[in-house]
Amino acid sequence: MAKNAKQRILDGALNLLRAEGGGAITLEAAAKEVGLSKPGLMYHFPTKEALMLGVVAHVADRWEKLLLEQLGRPLETATPAQRIRAHVDVALNAPFDRADFAIYTDAHYRTALTDAWVCRIEPWLTLPDDLPGAVRARLTAARLLADGYWTAAATGVFPVPGRDRAELLAVVEGLLAEDPAS
Repeated sequence: MAKNAKQRILDGALNLLRAEGGGAITLEAAAKEVGLSKPGLMYHFPTKEALMLGVVAHVADRWEKLLLEQLGRPLETATPAQRIRAHVDVALNAPFDRADFAIYTDAHYRTALTDAWVCRIEPWLTLPDDLPGAVRARLTAARLLADGYWTAAATGVFPVPGRDRAELLAVVEGLLAEDPAS
């Protein structure tokens, strides 16, 4: 039951960010969103900091789960190109919105919140030092293209027009073309 309540609280906090005009995540607002009293919410998240840590971890967990599903194998067995491809596929195809973007960007202003992202996502994006320069450049370019696409799609600011999507995907495919060294 406690896990279900925690999940409801975290989902409710994200709903506050999705609200028209953007909502604020406070203990009071999150409790009201999920039909709990403030003390009931504080049983699970005793402070606003604890709630924010939970929300960031919740969103980062979702990213990690989507990445693993896309990869279809244990992370440790994947090549750098396969890891970057999974990241690109998730960034270009999974449904994200301003709440996801807000949680991601706000987390980078406080070390405790940043750590949730780093420990989950860094293994997907870190390229080995011995990877040939041209391969590193292609994989990095594909990742950055996907990150930019995700940012535009999640925020709704300068999104890629639908008519350009197929060509964009072709560019990504060219960057991710399998290379024996990757």
